[in-house]
Amino acid sequence: MSETQARPKKLVELNDLQLSFNPGKSNEVKAIDHVSFDIYEGEVFGLVGESGSGKTTIGRTILKLYEPTGGEIKFNHEDVTNLKGKALSEFRKDAQMIFQDPQASLNGRMKVRDIIAEGLDINHLVKSKKERHDKVQELLKLVGLNEDHVTRYPHEFSGGQRQRIGIARALAVDPKFIIADEPISALDVSIQAQVVNLMKELQHRHSLTYLFIAHDLSMVKYISDRIGVMHWGKLLEIGTADAVYNHPLHPYTKSLLSAIPVPDPEVEMQRQHIEYDASIETDGQAREMIEVNPGHFVLATPQEAKQYANDQK
Repeated sequence: MSETQARPKKLVELNDLQLSFNPGKSNEVKAIDHVSFDIYEGEVFGLVGESGSGKTTIGRTILKLYEPTGGEIKFNHEDVTNLKGKALSEFRKDAQMIFQDPQASLNGRMKVRDIIAEGLDINHLVKSKKERHDKVQELLKLVGLNEDHVTRYPHEFSGGQRQRIGIARALAVDPKFIIADEPISALDVSIQAQVVNLMKELQHRHSLTYLFIAHDLSMVKYISDRIGVMHWGKLLEIGTADAVYNHPLHPYTKSLLSAIPVPDPEVEMQRQHIEYDASIETDGQAREMIEVNPGHFVLATPQEAKQYANDQK
Protein backbone atom coordinates (compact mmCIF):
# COMPACT_ATOMS: atom_id res chain seq x y z
CA MET A 1 0.00 0.00 0.00
CA SER A 2 1.36 3.44 -0.90
CA GLU A 3 1.95 6.15 1.67
CA THR A 4 -0.98 8.14 0.23
CA GLN A 5 -3.35 5.18 0.50
CA ALA A 6 -2.20 4.36 4.02
CA ARG A 7 -3.04 7.77 5.43
CA PRO A 8 -6.70 8.51 6.11
CA LYS A 9 -8.10 11.60 4.44
CA LYS A 10 -8.86 14.63 6.56
CA LEU A 11 -12.52 15.57 6.13
CA VAL A 12 -12.78 18.30 8.79
CA GLU A 13 -9.90 20.48 10.01
CA LEU A 14 -10.12 23.02 12.81
CA ASN A 15 -7.09 25.29 12.99
CA ASP A 16 -6.80 27.56 16.05
CA LEU A 17 -10.59 27.97 16.17
CA GLN A 18 -11.86 30.73 18.45
CA LEU A 19 -15.30 32.00 19.39
CA SER A 20 -16.10 34.54 22.06
CA PHE A 21 -19.50 35.74 23.19
CA ASN A 22 -19.61 39.49 24.02
CA PRO A 23 -16.04 39.99 22.73
CA GLY A 24 -14.15 42.92 24.21
CA LYS A 25 -16.65 43.41 27.03
CA SER A 26 -16.30 42.75 30.75
CA ASN A 27 -18.58 39.72 30.47
CA GLU A 28 -16.71 38.16 27.52
CA VAL A 29 -16.87 34.36 27.44
CA LYS A 30 -14.31 32.38 25.43
CA ALA A 31 -16.54 29.49 24.36
CA ILE A 32 -13.89 28.11 21.98
CA ASP A 33 -10.35 28.96 23.06
CA HIS A 34 -7.75 28.22 20.35
CA VAL A 35 -8.93 24.69 19.50
CA SER A 36 -7.32 22.60 16.75
CA PHE A 37 -8.10 19.04 15.68
CA ASP A 38 -8.86 16.97 12.58
CA ILE A 39 -11.62 14.48 11.83
CA TYR A 40 -10.74 11.80 9.32
CA GLU A 41 -13.05 10.45 6.66
CA GLY A 42 -15.07 7.47 7.91
CA GLU A 43 -14.26 7.87 11.60
CA VAL A 44 -16.30 8.74 14.67
CA PHE A 45 -14.64 11.53 16.60
CA GLY A 46 -16.05 11.83 20.12
CA LEU A 47 -16.02 15.17 21.92
CA VAL A 48 -16.67 15.04 25.67
CA GLY A 49 -16.85 17.45 28.57
CA GLU A 50 -19.19 18.87 31.15
CA SER A 51 -22.01 21.29 30.33
CA GLY A 52 -20.50 24.62 29.31
CA SER A 53 -17.22 23.11 28.12
CA GLY A 54 -17.75 24.37 24.56
CA LYS A 55 -18.31 21.06 22.79
CA THR A 56 -21.78 21.92 21.42
CA THR A 57 -20.53 25.37 20.43
CA ILE A 58 -17.80 23.72 18.33
CA GLY A 59 -20.40 21.60 16.50
CA ARG A 60 -22.60 24.58 15.78
CA THR A 61 -19.63 26.68 14.68
CA ILE A 62 -18.50 24.03 12.19
CA LEU A 63 -21.97 24.23 10.60
CA LYS A 64 -21.81 28.05 10.64
CA LEU A 65 -24.72 28.39 13.05
CA TYR A 66 -22.25 30.52 15.00
CA GLU A 67 -19.62 32.73 13.39
CA PRO A 68 -16.09 32.11 14.68
CA THR A 69 -14.11 35.10 15.92
CA GLY A 70 -10.81 33.60 14.84
CA GLY A 71 -9.15 30.56 13.28
CA GLU A 72 -10.08 28.42 10.34
CA ILE A 73 -12.51 25.63 9.46
CA LYS A 74 -11.76 23.39 6.48
CA PHE A 75 -14.08 20.79 5.00
CA ASN A 76 -12.74 18.40 2.38
CA HIS A 77 -9.61 20.60 2.21
CA GLU A 78 -11.66 23.72 1.35
CA ASP A 79 -11.88 26.74 3.66
CA VAL A 80 -15.52 27.10 4.78
CA THR A 81 -14.88 29.64 7.56
CA ASN A 82 -16.53 32.55 5.76
CA LEU A 83 -19.07 30.85 3.52
CA LYS A 84 -22.29 32.72 2.77
CA GLY A 85 -25.42 32.26 0.67
CA LYS A 86 -25.47 29.52 -1.94
CA ALA A 87 -21.99 28.25 -1.07
CA LEU A 88 -23.07 27.81 2.56
CA SER A 89 -26.22 25.93 1.47
CA GLU A 90 -24.10 23.59 -0.66
CA PHE A 91 -21.79 22.93 2.29
CA ARG A 92 -24.75 22.12 4.56
CA LYS A 93 -25.89 19.40 2.17
CA ASP A 94 -22.64 17.63 2.99
CA ALA A 95 -22.70 18.45 6.71
CA GLN A 96 -25.83 17.85 8.79
CA MET A 97 -26.74 17.88 12.49
CA ILE A 98 -28.71 15.59 14.79
CA PHE A 99 -29.92 17.66 17.73
CA GLN A 100 -29.99 16.85 21.42
CA ASP A 101 -33.72 17.21 22.07
CA PRO A 102 -35.79 15.48 19.37
CA GLN A 103 -38.99 17.06 20.67
CA ALA A 104 -37.69 20.62 20.44
CA SER A 105 -35.90 20.12 17.11
CA LEU A 106 -38.95 18.79 15.22
CA ASN A 107 -41.70 21.17 14.11
CA GLY A 108 -44.79 19.95 15.96
CA ARG A 109 -47.12 21.37 13.30
CA MET A 110 -45.56 19.40 10.46
CA LYS A 111 -46.27 15.81 9.53
CA VAL A 112 -43.37 13.37 9.53
CA ARG A 113 -43.23 13.17 5.73
CA ASP A 114 -42.77 16.95 5.48
CA ILE A 115 -40.18 17.06 8.29
CA ILE A 116 -38.05 14.41 6.59
CA ALA A 117 -38.57 15.89 3.11
CA GLU A 118 -37.74 19.47 4.13
CA GLY A 119 -34.11 19.16 3.03
CA LEU A 120 -35.17 17.49 -0.21
CA ASP A 121 -37.53 20.37 -0.98
CA ILE A 122 -35.12 23.17 -0.06
CA ASN A 123 -32.30 21.68 -2.15
CA HIS A 124 -34.56 20.60 -5.04
CA LEU A 125 -33.35 17.01 -4.78
CA VAL A 126 -36.58 15.37 -5.99
CA LYS A 127 -38.44 16.00 -9.24
CA SER A 128 -41.92 14.68 -8.48
CA LYS A 129 -44.32 13.95 -5.63
CA LYS A 130 -43.84 10.23 -6.20
CA GLU A 131 -40.06 10.52 -5.99
CA ARG A 132 -40.45 12.56 -2.79
CA HIS A 133 -42.85 10.01 -1.31
CA ASP A 134 -40.58 7.09 -2.23
CA LYS A 135 -37.52 8.79 -0.74
CA VAL A 136 -39.31 9.51 2.54
CA GLN A 137 -40.51 5.89 2.73
CA GLU A 138 -36.98 4.67 2.08
CA LEU A 139 -35.60 6.88 4.87
CA LEU A 140 -38.26 5.77 7.35
CA LYS A 141 -37.43 2.14 6.66
CA LEU A 142 -33.72 2.91 6.98
CA VAL A 143 -34.14 4.19 10.56
CA GLY A 144 -36.53 1.44 11.62
CA LEU A 145 -39.88 3.23 11.42
CA ASN A 146 -43.07 2.09 9.69
CA GLU A 147 -44.18 3.48 6.34
CA ASP A 148 -47.58 4.48 7.74
CA HIS A 149 -45.86 6.90 10.14
CA VAL A 150 -45.64 9.54 7.38
CA THR A 151 -49.01 11.11 8.21
CA ARG A 152 -48.41 11.41 11.96
CA TYR A 153 -47.13 14.36 13.98
CA PRO A 154 -44.06 14.33 16.28
CA HIS A 155 -46.11 14.30 19.51
CA GLU A 156 -47.51 10.90 18.51
CA PHE A 157 -44.08 9.26 18.87
CA SER A 158 -41.82 8.23 21.74
CA GLY A 159 -38.54 10.04 22.35
CA GLY A 160 -36.54 7.30 20.64
CA GLN A 161 -38.83 7.35 17.61
CA ARG A 162 -38.57 11.13 17.37
CA GLN A 163 -34.79 10.89 17.39
CA ARG A 164 -35.02 8.35 14.55
CA ILE A 165 -37.08 10.91 12.63
CA GLY A 166 -34.34 13.45 13.28
CA ILE A 167 -31.74 11.01 11.97
CA ALA A 168 -33.84 10.36 8.84
CA ARG A 169 -34.10 14.12 8.26
CA ALA A 170 -30.33 14.48 8.50
CA LEU A 171 -29.76 11.60 6.07
CA ALA A 172 -32.26 12.90 3.49
CA VAL A 173 -29.72 15.10 1.70
CA ASP A 174 -27.11 12.30 1.61
CA PRO A 175 -24.47 14.04 3.76
CA LYS A 176 -20.84 13.01 4.18
CA PHE A 177 -20.53 14.36 7.71
CA ILE A 178 -22.97 14.38 10.65
CA ILE A 179 -22.61 16.27 13.91
CA ALA A 180 -24.52 14.38 16.60
CA ASP A 181 -25.05 16.83 19.46
CA GLU A 182 -25.76 14.73 22.56
CA PRO A 183 -28.22 12.65 20.49
CA ILE A 184 -29.14 10.28 23.33
CA SER A 185 -29.01 12.45 26.46
CA ALA A 186 -32.75 13.27 26.30
CA LEU A 187 -33.72 9.60 25.83
CA ASP A 188 -34.53 6.88 28.34
CA VAL A 189 -31.53 4.72 29.21
CA SER A 190 -33.37 1.67 27.87
CA ILE A 191 -33.39 3.03 24.31
CA GLN A 192 -30.09 4.93 24.25
CA ALA A 193 -28.17 1.85 23.08
CA GLN A 194 -30.72 1.25 20.29
CA VAL A 195 -30.16 4.73 18.85
CA VAL A 196 -26.37 4.49 19.15
CA ASN A 197 -26.36 1.08 17.46
CA LEU A 198 -28.55 2.48 14.67
CA MET A 199 -26.06 5.30 14.17
CA LYS A 200 -23.16 2.83 13.99
CA GLU A 201 -25.02 0.71 11.46
CA LEU A 202 -25.85 3.75 9.30
CA GLN A 203 -22.25 4.94 9.49
CA HIS A 204 -20.95 1.68 8.03
CA ARG A 205 -23.73 1.40 5.45
CA HIS A 206 -23.38 4.96 4.15
CA SER A 207 -19.67 5.64 4.81
CA LEU A 208 -20.52 8.48 7.16
CA THR A 209 -18.18 10.52 9.33
CA TYR A 210 -19.45 11.61 12.76
CA LEU A 211 -18.61 14.22 15.33
CA PHE A 212 -20.29 12.62 18.36
CA ILE A 213 -20.76 15.14 21.18
CA ALA A 214 -21.63 13.89 24.67
CA HIS A 215 -20.83 14.19 28.36
CA ASP A 216 -20.97 10.42 28.98
CA LEU A 217 -17.41 9.21 28.41
CA SER A 218 -18.37 5.52 28.55
CA MET A 219 -20.90 5.89 25.70
CA VAL A 220 -18.45 7.98 23.69
CA LYS A 221 -15.82 5.28 24.12
CA TYR A 222 -18.28 2.69 22.78
CA ILE A 223 -18.96 4.50 19.50
CA SER A 224 -15.80 6.56 18.87
CA ASP A 225 -12.51 5.87 17.14
CA ARG A 226 -10.83 8.89 18.72
CA ILE A 227 -11.84 11.17 21.60
CA GLY A 228 -11.19 14.81 22.44
CA VAL A 229 -11.75 16.11 25.98
CA MET A 230 -12.85 19.71 26.51
CA HIS A 231 -13.07 22.02 29.51
CA TRP A 232 -13.74 25.77 29.65
CA GLY A 233 -13.46 26.09 25.87
CA LYS A 234 -10.07 24.39 25.67
CA LEU A 235 -9.19 21.00 24.19
CA LEU A 236 -7.21 19.29 26.96
CA GLU A 237 -6.55 15.81 25.58
CA ILE A 238 -6.97 13.88 22.35
CA GLY A 239 -6.23 10.27 21.46
CA THR A 240 -7.72 6.95 20.48
CA ALA A 241 -10.80 5.89 22.41
CA ASP A 242 -8.82 3.13 24.12
CA ALA A 243 -5.93 5.42 25.07
CA VAL A 244 -8.12 8.18 26.52
CA TYR A 245 -10.42 5.78 28.35
CA ASN A 246 -7.84 3.31 29.68
CA HIS A 247 -4.69 5.47 29.86
CA PRO A 248 -5.84 9.07 30.50
CA LEU A 249 -3.18 11.77 30.77
CA HIS A 250 -4.84 15.01 31.85
CA PRO A 251 -6.13 15.35 35.44
CA TYR A 252 -9.50 16.53 34.13
CA THR A 253 -9.91 13.39 32.00
CA LYS A 254 -9.07 11.30 35.05
CA SER A 255 -11.71 13.12 37.08
CA LEU A 256 -14.34 12.48 34.39
CA LEU A 257 -13.50 8.78 34.33
CA SER A 258 -13.57 8.51 38.12
CA ALA A 259 -17.16 9.82 38.08
CA ILE A 260 -18.46 7.00 35.88
CA PRO A 261 -20.52 4.64 38.10
CA VAL A 262 -19.44 1.01 38.43
CA PRO A 263 -22.27 -1.58 38.49
CA ASP A 264 -20.92 -3.18 41.65
CA PRO A 265 -22.03 -1.55 44.94
CA GLU A 266 -19.02 -2.79 46.92
CA VAL A 267 -16.50 -1.59 44.35
CA GLU A 268 -18.36 1.71 43.94
CA MET A 269 -18.24 2.39 47.68
CA GLN A 270 -14.48 1.88 47.78
CA ARG A 271 -13.63 3.81 44.61
CA GLN A 272 -11.79 7.09 44.94
CA HIS A 273 -13.36 9.91 42.98
CA ILE A 274 -10.73 12.30 41.68
CA GLU A 275 -11.32 16.01 42.25
CA TYR A 276 -10.03 18.25 39.47
CA ASP A 277 -8.22 21.43 40.41
CA ALA A 278 -9.07 23.78 37.53
CA SER A 279 -6.65 26.46 38.75
CA ILE A 280 -3.95 25.01 36.51
CA GLU A 281 -5.90 26.39 33.53
CA THR A 282 -5.66 29.96 34.82
CA ASP A 283 -2.11 30.02 36.23
CA GLY A 284 -0.73 31.98 33.28
CA GLN A 285 1.67 29.28 32.07
CA ALA A 286 1.97 28.68 28.32
CA ARG A 287 0.65 25.25 27.34
CA GLU A 288 0.47 23.50 23.99
CA MET A 289 -0.63 20.14 22.67
CA ILE A 290 2.24 17.71 23.27
CA GLU A 291 2.33 14.16 21.90
CA VAL A 292 3.09 12.00 24.95
CA ASN A 293 2.45 8.67 23.23
CA PRO A 294 1.91 8.02 19.50
CA GLY A 295 -1.34 9.78 18.56
CA HIS A 296 -2.07 10.70 22.19
CA PHE A 297 -1.80 14.43 22.91
CA VAL A 298 -2.29 16.49 26.06
CA LEU A 299 -2.42 20.26 26.67
CA ALA A 300 0.54 20.82 28.95
CA THR A 301 3.87 22.48 29.62
CA PRO A 302 6.88 20.28 28.76
CA GLN A 303 7.40 19.55 32.46
CA GLU A 304 3.73 18.59 32.94
CA ALA A 305 3.84 16.33 29.88
CA LYS A 306 6.83 14.46 31.36
CA GLN A 307 4.98 14.08 34.65
CA TYR A 308 1.81 12.81 32.91
CA ALA A 309 3.92 10.25 31.01
CA ASN A 310 5.61 9.10 34.25
CA ASP A 311 2.22 8.80 35.97
CA GLN A 312 1.21 6.19 33.39
CA LYS A 313 4.17 3.94 34.15
